[in-house]
Amino acid sequence: MFISDIENKVSKEYLEKGYVVQDIIQLDELNWIRDNFCKILKEKLPNLKENTPESILNNIHKYIKLAELNKFRLDVINKINLTKNFRESFYKISKNLTDIVVGNEIAMQLRVSLSMQLPNDDSSLLPVHADTWTGVSPYESVIWLPLVDCYNTKSMYILPPKKTEELNDLFLNKNIKKSDDIFKIIEKDLIWLDATYGQVVIFDQSLPHGNVVNVEKETRWTMNCRFKSIFTPYADKKIGEFYEPITLRAASKRGISYKYPK
Repeated sequence: MFISDIENKVSKEYLEKGYVVQDIIQLDELNWIRDNFCKILKEKLPNLKENTPESILNNIHKYIKLAELNKFRLDVINKINLTKNFRESFYKISKNLTDIVVGNEIAMQLRVSLSMQLPNDDSSLLPVHADTWTGVSPYESVIWLPLVDCYNTKSMYILPPKKTEELNDLFLNKNIKKSDDIFKIIEKDLIWLDATYGQVVIFDQSLPHGNVVNVEKETRWTMNCRFKSIFTPYADKKIGEFYEPITLRAASKRGISYKYPK
């Protein structure tokens, strides 16, 4: 294959591990996103006493009640998605990885998603799952962007590709009836992602993944967004409904509009 050593290294790591963690080059874009989050939080919570973005995000659980969390999260992510140039900045942060793993003609999810998980919060759990189990295209990759340092239970887990193949062979076992059964089978093989603020993660959403109760003392803030090559199968999430082409090249534009002479 005619790819560079760096591209080959990232591709090999993605295929072998199911994910890649990389330092962000465009830190100004990341800081801009985090600053906009904090601006929204200060508007919603005028009693905030924290002074730095890191402190605001990590300690937000001191200012909101668990019963308010889902509405609060939806309000915040709705506002950030409406912020001018937000999705473009998100893409720029992840471009080094998406170019290599996904391609340079890509479609991006129309809305970036947000995960907030307060300490000891059992209402924001994402049980073990693979997105492809519910009709998502296997051609998609997820960019996972921490807004705070994520570690241990303040992070997410993923099952490596080889272990996923072993799990797939077990699905004929009728004793597996719910996600808890799957988790017990794979728990010892799970990889917990460590990603600090200033890093970005790309992972294969066809691999089982999820989270558990955050028993750390800080709130987890992460964003995620799906990317796929424009000319790959879409399954249940269609272009125009869920995806938007963002890097369509000239030859493809010409090809799409071309009409054969009669």
